[in-house]
Amino acid sequence: MVAKGDMLYAWASTDEGVKKGECGGAVTALLKYALESRMVDGVLVVKKGSDIYDATVEIVTDPAEVEKGSGSLHCGTLLLSKILTKYLEGANGMKLALPVKGCDTMGILELAKREKINLDNLILIGLNCGGSVSPVDATKMIREKFGTNPADVVKEEIDKGQFIIIKKDGSHQGISIDELEDEGYGRRTNCRRCLYKVPRQADLACGNWGVIGDKAGKATFIEVCSEKGANLVEEATDSGALATAPADPKGIAIRSKVEGAMLKLGEKWRKKNFSALSGDLWDTIKEETSRCIKCYSCIENCPVCLPIEAELKKATTMVPTGQVPPSPMFHMRRFAHISDSCINCGQCEELCPMDIPLALLSHAVRAEGDATYNSKLGSAPYKN
Repeated sequence: MVAKGDMLYAWASTDEGVKKGECGGAVTALLKYALESRMVDGVLVVKKGSDIYDATVEIVTDPAEVEKGSGSLHCGTLLLSKILTKYLEGANGMKLALPVKGCDTMGILELAKREKINLDNLILIGLNCGGSVSPVDATKMIREKFGTNPADVVKEEIDKGQFIIIKKDGSHQGISIDELEDEGYGRRTNCRRCLYKVPRQADLACGNWGVIGDKAGKATFIEVCSEKGANLVEEATDSGALATAPADPKGIAIRSKVEGAMLKLGEKWRKKNFSALSGDLWDTIKEETSRCIKCYSCIENCPVCLPIEAELKKATTMVPTGQVPPSPMFHMRRFAHISDSCINCGQCEELCPMDIPLALLSHAVRAEGDATYNSKLGSAPYKN
């Protein structure tokens, strides 16, 4: 009997599933079973496009096609909550299973509060996340720090404090994340500040942290976070699609230690980033946003700006038509609107053509509010 709170090692029950998936293929097996059993109508998979720097999404309805999404893409920085609302009607007409990072989960829950996403129609399989790297920055980093043509890299991973690339010839090369980031490379700045590494507000939280012994590299650590997640694991196991074993107590302790180290690193980056704004946040906002060309990318790609997107655009009417930059109050209104909802996903900053540090500014406003009012980000009541 699987129950909320259980911690398990899991792996696909077939040799093919183990071979095609990562860490034993448990996540792929769960998604495939959810589709085969008709628990869901489709699986939203994140897959490699033209190369590892091009992440795309696809709704899969054939269980044989679920493997398209197997494997990690740290250089693909999509945000699935926005995709659910923009293209899939918030899952109101279709039951879906999907893998989610911490920021995906937070975005989904924030939009569920606004009744833009139907949680009853979703199965969220959370993936532990140490951060992602902008595709543009990743190619620069691989060329300059690894001395490798980015086109020769067929896979990348973040493991044991290193960013590792695997080349076409099968060779591996890794460099410390700390070294990379101290030199201006590495993860996106919002990922460095993130304190949500294990997405426990999903139905399951999955990853390789804490898998030890003969299961290391051959199984996935699963923390069961909801009754819905417990039912999925139990049914998949009973059907023979998934094999499980209790997590090793030492592995549980190691997983907790890894998570603690990641959170400590996140706190370090928050202190470093936010201290640079101390005392002159509003002047910094005015100066940085003076480069704004009023393209609206920050609004259109923000998961929590969605409900009043049109109203925020109207804020520019206070400036004569065609005049750029807009008044600083345009950005102040946007920051105020998301001050209790910014999920630090980084989409606004990554997609800004003028390189305005929008994620830093909005996250600083959010963090200041949290410190004062002790709000709980992404804490929408979850319906099992």
